[in-house]
Order: sequence, then C-alpha cells, then structure tokens
Amino acid sequence: MILDEQTIQQLVVQNTTPLMVLDCAQVIEQYQLLQQALPSVDFFFAVKALPHPALVNTLNQQGLGFDIASQGEIELLRAQYINPRCSIHTHPIKKDEDIKAALRFGCTTFVVDNADELHKFVAYRNRVGLLLRLSFRNSDAQVDLSKKFGCRPDDAMHLLLEAKRLGIHVKGLSFHVGSQCRSADMHVYAIHQCHKIMTEYHRQSDSLLSIIDIGGGFPVNYDGQTQDIAHFCHPIREAISQLPAELEIIAEPGRYLVAPAAIAVSSVVGKANREGRPWYYLDDGVYGVYSGRIFDHVHYPIKALKQGPLFPSVLAGPTCDSIDVIEEAIDLPCLDIGDLVVGEMIGAYSTATATRFNSLVATTIVTLNAPEQIPVSYIA
Repeated sequence: MILDEQTIQQLVVQNTTPLMVLDCAQVIEQYQLLQQALPSVDFFFAVKALPHPALVNTLNQQGLGFDIASQGEIELLRAQYINPRCSIHTHPIKKDEDIKAALRFGCTTFVVDNADELHKFVAYRNRVGLLLRLSFRNSDAQVDLSKKFGCRPDDAMHLLLEAKRLGIHVKGLSFHVGSQCRSADMHVYAIHQCHKIMTEYHRQSDSLLSIIDIGGGFPVNYDGQTQDIAHFCHPIREAISQLPAELEIIAEPGRYLVAPAAIAVSSVVGKANREGRPWYYLDDGVYGVYSGRIFDHVHYPIKALKQGPLFPSVLAGPTCDSIDVIEEAIDLPCLDIGDLVVGEMIGAYSTATATRFNSLVATTIVTLNAPEQIPVSYIA
C-alpha cells in the first residue's frame, strides 16, 4: 500500500495519530493474486488476522468464506449479514458454549484434533461435519502452528474410525504448516500425506472424505526478499493437480490478504539521546499496532516522512514498559516532536493483537475504498 505524503498528512489532520490506514482495494488485489496462484482452491479468510467490519464486507462481496475461532468473530460476521454457511470454525479446542454459539449462528463445520474434542460433538452429530486437523512440524516457518494443535498423522486413522463408530460425520482433513513459510515444501508433503490417509481410510471403512483444508502460511514481503505468490504456490498447485478431481480444496489465508493493505501512522511525542544514539518515542508501539514485533517476530518496513541525512536511531513506543521498543537499530533523519513515522505492511496481526496496557487509547483504523454494506438474506 502506497500513499503520498499529502494524503497521509490530510488523514492525520482529520483523525490525529496514532492511526492505521486500511485500503480495501489493496485487499481485493491481494485476493486476486492468490486466486490466480491457486485457482482450484476455495478461500476462507482467517478473521483473526484483522477483525474489521469493512474488511469482512469487502471479502464477502468478493465471494470468500470466513474462518472463525471465537464467539466474538461470530458476532462480527453476524453484524455484516454474512451467510453462516460460508463459515468454518477452525479452533481445535472449544467449550460447549462455543459449539452452541456457532450452531446458533448457522456454522456447521468444525475442526478437531483429538479424541476428547471429538466426543464433545456426540450430542450434535446430526448437525455437524468435522475436519480432523493433522500436525506437520515445520522448521521452515517463522511461526510453527503445529506445535500447539494437530494430531500426529499416525493417529489420524484411529480418530477417523472412532468418529465413524460414534456416528459423527468427518468431512475431511486439515492442516496448517505455519506462518510466513519460506517454501511450500511442507504444504506439498502435507497434501500428499493427507491423500494417503484418505485413501487408507476409504479402504478400511468404505467411507469417503471429501475435503482437504491446506490452512495458510502464504508469505508476504516484509523484507523485500520474499518470492512472489505465484512462484511460492506453484508446487502447491502441482500437488493439488495430482489429487482426485472430486476432492474439495480449501485454504485459510489471513496475513497474505491484509498485511500489505495497511500502514500505521504515528507521531513523535518525545526524544532523548541515550548512549550516543537518538531515541524517538512514538504515540504507538508494541502494545499497540506494532504488537506484531512481539507476537509475530516481524520487522516492519518503517520510514519517516521527513527527509534528510540518516543516522542510527531507536524507535520506542508510548508506554512505561522498557520492552516497548519498536526498533533498536534503524536509520532515520533527525526528527522533531510532531514529525510523522509510517510503518508499512502492518495490516495483519497488528491491531488484532494490540493490548490496552497503560489504558492508552486504541489506534484509530481509517478505511479507504470500503464498499457499501449489502445485506444478504439467508436461512440459518
């Protein structure tokens, strides 16, 4: 997302800082690129990445489904008139009231990864279809999402047969090989393993599984070195082409759709010289929109609007905590109080993971090119 300095200044005058600017047109462009890279895949946006009404409305009008994991995300979809049949509940661990809330909304597809979770659905077996999540540990991912969730592939058959014994319909298998993957190798391996398990299950039970959910992990370019999405997805596309044509392939993109579609705009509210380096204190930090520095291990592209010679500097946030440092080694011009600093590629897991530490006011989100809400009639 690129905005000229004049537009940024105008937005600051209208809204003050700190603010995040979300361009819904850029979100659509990201979706179109991913769709071209994986044309046979149906996409469900991971709402957790950026739960915002304008974004949900934008993606709904593009025909995406939604990956939800909480009652709060359900309420967001309900407020935007999202057809619940276009949602999947992917949190592998749920309270009974979470299941009931999703069913009241009209979502009937859930993810499980162990026997205890499977047994929670006995009471609802006539109303649900499940996806069994498998674990594929991935050292090639920036964040390993198979450490906390997913059953071992060797345990999958036992769980599938147990579900059949209980009369619970399992629709297919799912996996998530991690966030910000550097290659698609584990996606490819996981797809092949899922197909083997599905084939063996059919042989043992005479029942068919019809869905493979390949999760997310599609990388974005924080550092200027990440390969483009078509190149990254080519091996995945090849692996999918080797599957039976009747299998439905779905995915849960989050970061790829929204990270490049937003910037953060902050003001310098204080400055100091410490150990020979200038420190600049912003009105946003790692407890706010830059929370991805902590939770997601991301170094965002950051620049000052002011021009001039660059010097090694430190950017810090506004809280009283010493951990609230955005960058400890960043080249910046000499800044004054009131100067603006822009963080790019900041749409994903930023405001979504921000806290209210120090009771600071939450960062304002400004949307550009947001479509009008079009209510959709549906029968839940």
